[in-house]
Amino acid sequence: MKNLRLIVLPLFVFTFLSSFTSIKAQNNSEWPKVISANDGSIVKIYQPQPEYLSGDILKFRSALSVQSSNNSDPIFGTFWCVATIATDRDSRLVHLINTRVPNLKLSSDSDVNHINYLKTTLESQLPQVGIEIPMDELLTQLDNNAEQNKLAQNFDNNPPKIIYASKPSILVLIDGEPKMQKNPNWGLDAVVNSPFTIVRNIDGQFYLYGAKHWYKASSATGPYQPAYNPPANLNKIASAVNAANDAQAGYSSSSDKSDDNGYTGYSDIIVSTQPAELIQTNGQPNMVPIDNTSLLYAANSNNDIFLDTNSQQYYILVSGRWFTSNSLNGNWKYIPASNIPADFAKIPEGSPKDNVLASVPGTYAAKEAILDAQIPQTAKVDRNKAAADVTYDGEPDFRPIEGTNMQYAINTSSSVVRYGNLYYTVESGVWFVSSTPNGPWSVATERPAEIDIIPPSYPVYNLKYVYIYDVTPDWVYMGYTPGYLNTFVYGPTVVYGTGYYYRPWWGNYYYPRPFTWGFNMMYNPWYGWGVGFNYSFGWFNVGFGTTIWNGWAGGWWGPRIYHPPYCWSPRNYGFYGRNAGFYARRSVVINNNRFVTNNIYNYRHDVITNNRFVYNNRNVNIRNDRYNYNNNNIRNNNFENNRNVRGEHVQPNMPNNVVRENNILSDRQGNVYRNEQGRWEQRTPQRQWTPVNNNHPEVIHNLERQQAMQQRGQMRFQNFQMNRPAPVQRSAPAPSRGGGGGNNGRGNNRWGH
Repeated sequence: MKNLRLIVLPLFVFTFLSSFTSIKAQNNSEWPKVISANDGSIVKIYQPQPEYLSGDILKFRSALSVQSSNNSDPIFGTFWCVATIATDRDSRLVHLINTRVPNLKLSSDSDVNHINYLKTTLESQLPQVGIEIPMDELLTQLDNNAEQNKLAQNFDNNPPKIIYASKPSILVLIDGEPKMQKNPNWGLDAVVNSPFTIVRNIDGQFYLYGAKHWYKASSATGPYQPAYNPPANLNKIASAVNAANDAQAGYSSSSDKSDDNGYTGYSDIIVSTQPAELIQTNGQPNMVPIDNTSLLYAANSNNDIFLDTNSQQYYILVSGRWFTSNSLNGNWKYIPASNIPADFAKIPEGSPKDNVLASVPGTYAAKEAILDAQIPQTAKVDRNKAAADVTYDGEPDFRPIEGTNMQYAINTSSSVVRYGNLYYTVESGVWFVSSTPNGPWSVATERPAEIDIIPPSYPVYNLKYVYIYDVTPDWVYMGYTPGYLNTFVYGPTVVYGTGYYYRPWWGNYYYPRPFTWGFNMMYNPWYGWGVGFNYSFGWFNVGFGTTIWNGWAGGWWGPRIYHPPYCWSPRNYGFYGRNAGFYARRSVVINNNRFVTNNIYNYRHDVITNNRFVYNNRNVNIRNDRYNYNNNNIRNNNFENNRNVRGEHVQPNMPNNVVRENNILSDRQGNVYRNEQGRWEQRTPQRQWTPVNNNHPEVIHNLERQQAMQQRGQMRFQNFQMNRPAPVQRSAPAPSRGGGGGNNGRGNNRWGH
């Protein structure tokens, strides 16, 4: 019996220890990890996304959420980490030994001190929370990441048809040959495969309406001439288009009239039925030198047109991509951003062409744009109320996605994929799942496993940028990065669109797919990509989800609910530097109803997202009439921008809204400095401030650089808050009636990727 006990006891101990080890391993494999910060905040770390492994150095990024003690809802963000690891080849586990967090960004927190506190907390706590990554899982993720990067670089950068004009012109895009459908509200046939208003009148002539002018042609594709005395029956169409545009962000007749340099006359009309871009100058190019470079730029153009005097080559920037030619009317060729002349990086911040710095590798603007492209816009989704509406033109038609076990639906304006026996859709940034393609749809708690390896040649590629972070019995925390809205990291810069032409659906209805070309897309460091300046005077008959006639017309710019903001014209100042840019000098236009920058969650009633208007530290609802404070036109809305209705910056957590100057800095060695009226001082152990020795100019240079970066970040934040694109009022979507096609059968449909 004693021998039996001796045998049983080791077996019991072994079994107990094995169970304990199993529990520990299971706990360490569970995500998210939770850190309790000293300030009472709860920080959740989500499963890392490895990007690089060399020796014992692992670089990864990870989503995180921060929930403060006085806020019931967390703030989401991303941090980047460089970790020293230890590997145990017997257990095939990887442990984090030391960590460094060089970057951390939150979706709605720009407080430098708080960001630095979180970075310090992560660096000290990450090795202590017991993160163990299975080696095979790590290698698989790295392989998967490499595959994703390979796919992400497989964009189509062949240039579209690039047209040059030397007088005010408008590019009117039609998606293929014009398709006509009767508009019952207007009593006329209209071109449905274009975001422009083109109708065939009872006299057999075609009329194009834009910028409150009519143009006339014998064909839908032109050539168009001004119609100075249009038929009276077109007046109600003009009124409908004007009313829709007046309700949209980016269009305000009062602010347009106040813009002395804005062109409101008749334009030359250029029609294209294939992907194209228009570059133009007002007269012959007026090429002006950029200081300390070999570059000239066209000062009489709102496009980004340059001439390198060394090579005598022209360079243009279109949708974030560089093209070069020896003539403005020449044969344009794509050139990788890393191969453009080095002098582009010398363009001064604060100068008229500093907007292109976001597309110049290695610049601060480019690095910041890449980081911004990885910060999620988040929302808390109500599992009981959130709903999706998916309608097909006929029976659901699914086609395979190459390189995956997934399929996608082609005869719907929704983005629907099939994986295994389940169907998934993303509607306005929210994942839904169903056992049938027709629903009913419920809020998803996980994404399809292969969503990240969809090739960019498919129109559902952007779904990979919508994430599920956390799940509770009542809520699902979701978010999307700008890739969902067609902003992609491409090598050392960001670009708009994948470059692919996605064939639309043609059956009983027309469903457009996202376009890369044709809308003069320009990058703005405050809110991303916007439609080019020449379209800001009311050219589109759709916008921000508003449908002004019987049909759903979304989808040209990504999710069917989405329309990017307009780029106002003209831009007289730089985007960066102390001048703060033209946007800081415009009237602020805030439309009524929901605030819509690039946060499409504002279109949903079943989510909670961070866009509340803050006035003197309290939420307010401004009345529905227009106010004028300091020449700022402000319309009703609810959103969070930490400023009062007079457009003045307000610190959200300070007594009496006193603005505190942030002039205290530290270096990597922990020394503390302050800028006292332009003079740098260092804090001594005796608690005294002493002037920094001028014999150490590198110290002063680094301090000034840090302060400049802080000021730039604060300036960007304040300018962004004061110049956020206006919200819109949208009607409920009706995808089942959207944009009719020219036939009643499906024999003439066009599909593909």
